Amino acid sequence: QVQLAESGGGSVQAGGSLRLSCVVSGPTYGRRYCMAWFRQVPGNEREGVAAITGTGAKTYADSVKARFTISKVNSKNTLFLEMNNLKPEETAVYYCAAVLRGGCPDSIFDLNEYVLWGQGTQVTVSS
Repeated sequence: QVQLAESGGGSVQAGGSLRLSCVVSGPTYGRRYCMAWFRQVPGNEREGVAAITGTGAKTYADSVKARFTISKVNSKNTLFLEMNNLKPEETAVYYCAAVLRGGCPDSIFDLNEYVLWGQGTQVTVSS
């Protein structure tokens, strides 16, 4: 089955940068899915950060606009999240997720629409 695996998390100081990767493996048959990055702080709900449709249209949460960039390399089945000017409150486990179709849901960060999830990667931002 199709699986997602994140990497690239780590510890940075406030104002620093990290790039997360999410590799899609398994029988995708060349399909291009709607994919997104979410994050979750223990005790809080998982929240959407950025999403990208199968054709490359991007959406960002207001809190990360102009600082985060979502992108993908279809030939490598890899999704990225470039995060700049990180803030301590953005310390969380970051997850990539996929909808098994090219178009993203109308409510683009609706958790229930995303059927595939990675295991998460920890991002820690110190002040």
